[in-house]
Amino acid sequence: MATRGHQGAGGVMSLYDPALSADFKTGIWADCPLLEYANDPSMGMLLDEPFICYDATDDYTLTQATAGTAGVSIAAPGVLEIDSSSTVAGQGANLQRTGGGFVVPAANKTIWFETSIKIDEATDTELFVGMSEVDTAIIDTQANASTNHVGWHSVTGDDVLLFSSEKAGAGTTSAAATLAAATYIKLGFKVTGVTSIQQFINGVAVGTAHATANIPIVKLVPSFICQAAGNGQDPIMHVGGYRIFQLR
Repeated sequence: MATRGHQGAGGVMSLYDPALSADFKTGIWADCPLLEYANDPSMGMLLDEPFICYDATDDYTLTQATAGTAGVSIAAPGVLEIDSSSTVAGQGANLQRTGGGFVVPAANKTIWFETSIKIDEATDTELFVGMSEVDTAIIDTQANASTNHVGWHSVTGDDVLLFSSEKAGAGTTSAAATLAAATYIKLGFKVTGVTSIQQFINGVAVGTAHATANIPIVKLVPSFICQAAGNGQDPIMHVGGYRIFQLR
């Protein structure tokens, strides 16, 4: 291992290890001022969730669509397992962090978000991963029902992720990636004020930035939904932690 320095866009300095973070220079954190934040916490808000523990009665709210559970993995440290606990289409777990750690997109307040997930049964899942308004039924009747969100969804059990941003019910989607069963994928996005949203897949910027009209300007919280698509399998989403940073 060998720690190196990197100067990203805007002169932001970072430290990284090329052996452990080969895609750092092209990834979402290359221009995030985390070193500056360490010396001046007043410049931003950081939520770094490693899932060492999971408090189902405080920080998080789990709403069952008939079924669904969540708990820290006993097989892998730092992983939250969200189990649909059902093989019936539309049934499963709607998990949101409602006890703090939210963001509100605004002018000159850049937001960075990244997480890693894998699905045991990638081809039998209705899912959402990202930031959404508080909503107890984000995936409803094979559709993304959140009217304010930024994130990824797959709602028909076809294992295809779409990147979606929506403001007050008006939004757009773009191509993202195809899930592979039992394989981690790293998902990130950067919201630049109220100007653009750029997604990152496995550390690489993908597609073009979403238009200003699709950036929600309300409170958004970390949200993870795992529901069955009705093909006879019980999907489980493994969340390998997440990080969110927003400039104040």
